[in-house]
Amino acid sequence: MAKKYYTPKGFNTKSLSNLKPAVKGEVRNKTGRPKKLPRLDELLAEVLGDTQEGKTQAQNILEALLKKANNGDVKAAALLLDRGWGKVKEQIDITTNDESLNDNKIQIEIITSKNGS
Repeated sequence: MAKKYYTPKGFNTKSLSNLKPAVKGEVRNKTGRPKKLPRLDELLAEVLGDTQEGKTQAQNILEALLKKANNGDVKAAALLLDRGWGKVKEQIDITTNDESLNDNKIQIEIITSKNGS
């Protein structure tokens, strides 16, 4: 008796009998592998490089962010500052039971056996 395999429509006891190995040279996917998308950075450079009224799209986006930052939008200001000067390093001090975990201590234990195994 064949195993029962669950399918979305219920159990199908003929699942294994329907499987057929591929014959050498047989093409099962006639449409082939889907075409890869062009690289995202190339697409963005193309889109953001388009000009309107003498300004590129990238310049328009930066000006809009600058307006928002000047009006008090903290996220816009943070985005501009992070992109312009880099993100601020965050330091995290981990302690447990008033003992620091960053003591840079290394403990090495060498175990040898006398019988050579």
